[in-house]
Amino acid sequence: MTDFEPTIVAFFCNWCTYTAADLAGTSRLSYPANVKIIRVMCSGMVDPQYVIKALLEGADGVIIGGCNPGDCHYINGNYKARRRVKLLKEILPSFGFEAERLRLAWIAASDGILLAEMMRDFTEQIKVLGPSAPKLRMVI
Repeated sequence: MTDFEPTIVAFFCNWCTYTAADLAGTSRLSYPANVKIIRVMCSGMVDPQYVIKALLEGADGVIIGGCNPGDCHYINGNYKARRRVKLLKEILPSFGFEAERLRLAWIAASDGILLAEMMRDFTEQIKVLGPSAPKLRMVI
């Protein structure tokens, strides 16, 4: 299983985390190329069904990145994202996924180094978990 390279979907807020990813790129910091970034206006706009759909369609992990709490450009979007991720981590096992396949990160626009480190760390965490293989269980 040493050849396993996970597919990771990242939903990054336009104002902070996506800008940090851009800074990491322009600073020539390396991070895994298997992270597919989707820019959203706010981390609070990431609907839980997007996370579940990404995992069901083959993603091995999902990252949601947003502004630091209290710094959201949409006032409370990151608090909404935090509540959604907490609920998602509770229901992911009923879809057959480990809660560790989802990560929420607060990364400011100037934290390109932190973003690159977080993406490397999350990729290693997913490698340890192995490929995602949903085992649907009906919870009644």
